[in-house]
Amino acid sequence: MTAPDRPAIPADRPAFPGDRVAGRTAVVTGAGNGLGRAITLALVARGARVVAVGRNRERLDAVAADADGLAGGVRVAAADVSDPASVAALTGDLADETVEILVNNAGIPGPVAALVDIAPDEWDEVFATNVRGIYLMCRAFLPGMVERGAGDVINLASVSGKRPLTRRTPYTASKMAVIGLTTTLAYEVGPAGVSVNCLSPGPVQGPRMTRNFTLEAERTGKTYAEAEEAFVSRAALHRMLTAEEVAAAVVAMLHMPGLCAADIDLSAGMVAR
Repeated sequence: MTAPDRPAIPADRPAFPGDRVAGRTAVVTGAGNGLGRAITLALVARGARVVAVGRNRERLDAVAADADGLAGGVRVAAADVSDPASVAALTGDLADETVEILVNNAGIPGPVAALVDIAPDEWDEVFATNVRGIYLMCRAFLPGMVERGAGDVINLASVSGKRPLTRRTPYTASKMAVIGLTTTLAYEVGPAGVSVNCLSPGPVQGPRMTRNFTLEAERTGKTYAEAEEAFVSRAALHRMLTAEEVAAAVVAMLHMPGLCAADIDLSAGMVAR
């Protein structure tokens, strides 16, 4: 993929436009629940047209219903980002869309076990969604951005990719891979005017963390409250994030036109290294 000459900014247009969301089309993966749902609703509320992508059509339809009446609009597209054929079909279905923003949020937590007890299929499943999914989606939608000389890609990683997280090696390894993918890809397409960045959230309130605390309590003999406290006590704000805070960070990153090849920690002050 050859980067074209960067188009000149017209004299009557400011170099740093105030709104970099309204009127643009964004694809958000893993949009059916959790962070993907929150990111979709935040972008729509600010006037973006969002293509909500996920494996569960019913959940995607529910998100679209929640977005009804907001400034932008939602188009639902069922796809499995880990499957090349499914992503190719998605690309064909969206041939009529000019995708200007790609938010690669889809991910799975994977097993909670010692590395020696993790089966190769379990390891591969985590990397197929968390890393290959980003590769396939970027491979599908970056050419159009490069050709137009503009675009934004935000990949969701995790602070867990940068510090020890016991019994979670597939997840943490996959998230560090996302960071490496992001920074290298940014240098490939940056000269064409496409910004690629990474957002690394800390623990977010929701079913996933409830599951983790439950398993940790069972493993250690602690109460659920003790397992949760041991975790959140590492954060300066002494709490977890909300999905809405992560979504707000995505919107903020899109309004930072000089941001490229960055990995931003959003962790309520949890030490990442």
